[in-house]
Amino acid sequence: MRFLSSRRRHPAAKVLLLVAALFAVGALYAAVAPTEQSSAEPATSQQVKEGQQLFAQNCSSCHGLNGEGTSQGPTLQGVGAAAVDFQVSTGRMPLAQPGEQAPIKPSEFSEQEVAALAAYVDTLGPGPGVPDPSTYSGEGLTDEEIARGGELFRTNCSACHNFTGQGGALPEGKQAPSLVGVSSKHLYEAMLTGPQQMPVFSDEVLTPKDKAQIIAYLQTIHAQPNNGGLSLGGIGPVSEGVVIWTVGIGVLIGFAIWITARGVRSR
Repeated sequence: MRFLSSRRRHPAAKVLLLVAALFAVGALYAAVAPTEQSSAEPATSQQVKEGQQLFAQNCSSCHGLNGEGTSQGPTLQGVGAAAVDFQVSTGRMPLAQPGEQAPIKPSEFSEQEVAALAAYVDTLGPGPGVPDPSTYSGEGLTDEEIARGGELFRTNCSACHNFTGQGGALPEGKQAPSLVGVSSKHLYEAMLTGPQQMPVFSDEVLTPKDKAQIIAYLQTIHAQPNNGGLSLGGIGPVSEGVVIWTVGIGVLIGFAIWITARGVRSR
């Protein structure tokens, strides 16, 4: 009996008891932690609920009741909150009528309603979130970094938006909109989500710092005053070439006609 009693009081029992206590503490923490996190959920849930109601009333006829998409509109599952914030804040959505390109117009929703719609669509699938202001503010960028933003813009964006962001024509009757006066937030969201025919510049293609430098470049050149002279629309060599061809060749043709006329008279 003493032998059995000594086995029951073996030191290993204390180790097992300690391990069991640690498991109990871990289980208790796991049970308590979600409760602490859920204290912030009511406001978010309310916002999502409000966004769902707005979506059902204003967007579901084209995008489906659950954002699955229809013949009238693409799926919104996985587009993220940033895409909704961009499209709705700029008035591109909802569309008054289907067309090749959504025009920019005053938004029909308040900032709170836009945030609610974005929060609801964000629950339909993972996608880019609304960027933090510190991401696109451009504060602290040096002149060299802003100049690099110009290089990135000319490499990736000028083919459609022109060298100074004035916009331009695209095939099939579409156009790249002017970037003059567009907020830094919307410029960042456009690069992040690729609205309409614009390609998506993910963080793997253009890093957040690259995007901030491009935005800083655009804001810098658009803030420059006109010190005189003809800007020719600020759209680069296209307009300059047209002027040179029209005026230059026209002057040469005029001289040729004048010289020919004088030669005929002298005879």
